[in-house]
Amino acid sequence: MEAIRPVPRTLLRDRAYEAIRDAIVAGEIVPGAVVRDADLAERLGLSRAPVRDAFSRLVDEGLLESKPQSYTRVTPLVAADVRDAAAVVGAMHELATRAAVPRLTAADITAMRAANERFAAAVDSGDVEAALRADDALHDVLVRAGGNRAAAATAARYTPLIRRLERRRFGEGGSCRSAGLHERLIKACEAGDAAGAVRVTAEIWRGLEELAD
Repeated sequence: MEAIRPVPRTLLRDRAYEAIRDAIVAGEIVPGAVVRDADLAERLGLSRAPVRDAFSRLVDEGLLESKPQSYTRVTPLVAADVRDAAAVVGAMHELATRAAVPRLTAADITAMRAANERFAAAVDSGDVEAALRADDALHDVLVRAGGNRAAAATAARYTPLIRRLERRRFGEGGSCRSAGLHERLIKACEAGDAAGAVRVTAEIWRGLEELAD
């Protein structure tokens, strides 16, 4: 029985955080909804402690707001908050791209192209979840290759605020980011053109700032 060990509390906290964050971003827990640690702990099959830890983190990241001894609820979608988040996340992706381009391998370029093919197919079929997963996969290649852990952590922290709005806009029939922009980014990366790749990256994230309008 040595292989069966207690699950570290930090893993339970992360599990709770990811589940609640994803439910908020997907709109399963709607803006303004009051959330209770006891209810979510029961649904997740966890104790209340990791859920409380997750609440604290989500408050810090802007997806929840809390009034002590009163309520914890999902924050409303505020355009200014999304624009601010997109500006910060975009800057982090520009930084990552600039560092990544000289380090990219042929396998990295292949992975980016495959992700963009999945992205285009998902957009054509109206599969928002698959489109955003593919989009993440494409840009994650650059984030990993860039090797800047601070930039990666900052982008990861604020991206959910943007994703929440993207899902709503696309669900309402709004436009999605262009696979053509991604292809331009990939071509610049393949050519070793870091400056060009950064310019396309800036264009992509500027579009997300405009989405908030």
